[in-house]
Amino acid sequence: MISINYLELSKEVSYALRHAPWEYELELDENGWVDVEQLLTSLREDNRWSNVTEADLIAMIEGSEKKRHEILSGRIRALYGHSVPQKIARENEEPPMVLYHGTARRFLESITENGLLSRGRQYVHLSIDVDTALQVGKRRDNKPIILMINAKQAWNEGIKFYQGNNKVWLADFVPSKYIIENESTKL
Repeated sequence: MISINYLELSKEVSYALRHAPWEYELELDENGWVDVEQLLTSLREDNRWSNVTEADLIAMIEGSEKKRHEILSGRIRALYGHSVPQKIARENEEPPMVLYHGTARRFLESITENGLLSRGRQYVHLSIDVDTALQVGKRRDNKPIILMINAKQAWNEGIKFYQGNNKVWLADFVPSKYIIENESTKL
């Protein structure tokens, strides 16, 4: 069994909870909490953390001198050092004309058939630019596919979009008819 480097795990968790939750498809509440299982699911998508457990997170917290995180009632949060804006209530907003979604090649067939689903998370995460989508997609595949979303048309036809932050938009669901996958988006 591979032993967990708790210092490296702490750095990864800090980055996810304090600086870039959208890269991990995390939904922080107004106090910065996220379900432990949601964090573990995201971490396990990286081979380095494929066996990480809640017990590992607890050991990481207990062994840390800086006490950056806390776990309570099945939720975890970073205690300080956030660089992300405070979460605000989600209101349906008109999105940009086009948004992007980075994904592993192995998910393309399912997305083509079923559209983009939240898959146990609160929302589908979409990016305003290819670079952000690429960064997210690389968490699951070193050569991800970048999908273009005809967001404006989807919004005009009743699909709800919510602005997550300056780089991320959220949707409950994106039907496949609004998803464009072409050679220019294959990286």
